[in-house]
Amino acid sequence: MMRLHRQDEGGGAAINLTPLIDMVFILLIFFAVNSTFVKFPGVDVDQPVARSTVVQQSATILIAVTDTGEVWIDRDQIDIRRLRGVIERMFVETPDASVVILSDQNSRTGIVVEVIDQARLAGASKVALAAAAVDQGLGL
Repeated sequence: MMRLHRQDEGGGAAINLTPLIDMVFILLIFFAVNSTFVKFPGVDVDQPVARSTVVQQSATILIAVTDTGEVWIDRDQIDIRRLRGVIERMFVETPDASVVILSDQNSRTGIVVEVIDQARLAGASKVALAAAAVDQGLGL
């Protein structure tokens, strides 16, 4: 018995996309696990200017203190009495977090000191105050 072989029209080459899709998902998971998410306080403040500013590489908890005495964290205005509990909950998510306080240059010192105190009582070993760097071109 003889068989006849016919060639299908339209070609028989196909690209298997399964390994490509697998690789994309692996890269997506890799970047999601290794990325740091910064939560912004949710309010703009006019930071004081300092000549001795040092750039901090990672600040995972940002707290803003406005000139009217409002305290903002994670886009929510909170009462100063609740601040310690909120920071403690954030430390559960990221135990090695650092706290950066963005205070307005016209904010009251007493409120800023209270925020620093609440952050340290919540377990923060790294607490810093943010300041804007001096522009060297101004001659200040």
